[in-house]
Amino acid sequence: MTHRTLVRALLTSAVLAAGVMLAGCDSDQISLAQNAKANQPVPPKLVAAMAEKDMDLQSPILVRLFKQEAELEVWKQTRSGQFALLKTYPICRWSGDLGPKVREGDRQAPEGFYSINPSQMNPQSAYYLSFNTGYPNAFDKSLGRTGSELMVHGDCSSRGCYAMTDEQIAEIYSLGRESFFGGQKAFQFQAYPFRMTAVNMAKHRNNPNMPFWKMIKVGNDHFEVTKQEPKVDFCEKKYVFDAAKPADAVRDPVFNASAKCPAYVIPEEIASAVREKEQRDDAEMAKLAAKGTPVARLNTGIDGGMNAIFASKIPEGNTGLSEGGDSQALASMSLARAPGTIPGTVNPPRPNLAVQQEEPVVATTSSTSVATATTPPATTRVASANASDKSEGFFSSFARKVGIGGTADASQPAAKPAAAAAPAKPKVAEAKPQSVVRVAPKAEPKAPARPAPKPQVADTAAAPAATSSTQLAGSAPVVQTNSFDTRFSAVK
Repeated sequence: MTHRTLVRALLTSAVLAAGVMLAGCDSDQISLAQNAKANQPVPPKLVAAMAEKDMDLQSPILVRLFKQEAELEVWKQTRSGQFALLKTYPICRWSGDLGPKVREGDRQAPEGFYSINPSQMNPQSAYYLSFNTGYPNAFDKSLGRTGSELMVHGDCSSRGCYAMTDEQIAEIYSLGRESFFGGQKAFQFQAYPFRMTAVNMAKHRNNPNMPFWKMIKVGNDHFEVTKQEPKVDFCEKKYVFDAAKPADAVRDPVFNASAKCPAYVIPEEIASAVREKEQRDDAEMAKLAAKGTPVARLNTGIDGGMNAIFASKIPEGNTGLSEGGDSQALASMSLARAPGTIPGTVNPPRPNLAVQQEEPVVATTSSTSVATATTPPATTRVASANASDKSEGFFSSFARKVGIGGTADASQPAAKPAAAAAPAKPKVAEAKPQSVVRVAPKAEPKAPARPAPKPQVADTAAAPAATSSTQLAGSAPVVQTNSFDTRFSAVK
């Protein structure tokens, strides 16, 4: 066992060194630090939690994310073959509104089902570490939706991404890395507006995104009744889950997101369990609506959300569109330990005055509704792609040959909009003026290299549903200069 571990360490070091040379980094020292970040071991407490839950270190994972609750869950396959919750991470920052991403620049964080393969892992992100969500998928493309480089990353700064602390993303990244070492070709990423309960569906029953949410709730229900990763296909501009060929068919059905659905069936044991759950949920939703359950207000210009544990640590912190934002709840959490380092530049959610003065931009489709577009504040950083820095490595080559994904784009921090002062009014001077003027972007220099990896937070207890101080979270907008798989190009 010791010999095998040593061999793997030596091999990894060799191929990482080759990956560094191919990446064309500014200095060997910076490259080594970045590679060290991507190769931090899974914390011992989390390894112990896996053993308690009958999981192997390199067994497959699955990630679920909920905007309103501002939580990211990592599920892991047990030796029984089913998935069980390993750990819940509070999300430091997400942007936009509840609802799917529709177009480039709308600041929306995506919702739906996505697949993450090794080429989407970015060990040299300008936001510590990250992975690309894979937006847009075939469904998004069939509706003409646009956008790119939507990440889960560190640095607690978001513009259409899901941002964690650096410590959190290091841990999440390590879990994904180990699952790939164990043979998983890609892990599923499920992003929801909120937990798909009858109570939440009733509260948002008048939201124009409800048709889309009901559609992805079917996938949620498939996972919850089977505890297996649902097979995802697309046809007629809609999601299809766990489709199989009919009994009399000789080949598997071929799906095309924009074409008519082929003949398919859903295994009866799954279909019946999902049907029973949907009937229970629909009955509960109808009961809640009949009782007059208040309808959630639509976005009034607040940009995204933040988990209460982070908001409680920031002066004038606000959870925005996430839950638990009242002053009493934040005060009760103020003494709890934060799950990772909160940067001094963090942007808590605040009302966007420019949006409040404009008509919302909406896009309707045949199967889903809308997402409100907002204007990015001037203090947020962006991840953008630089196609000229692409390099294909072992994982990418292997992925391309077996048809599981392409290479990840290299990216650098994009231009940061320059702040423009709102025109002064001759009457009264506001105590805290806020700019409501849209401004042209101003090029910013390349983000400085980050120091060597931060020490892992001592208390990384793997209690599944905990959102306490024992958790780490971390993933920030990624700027890819190398991908996870290209680090192994030396063995190609």
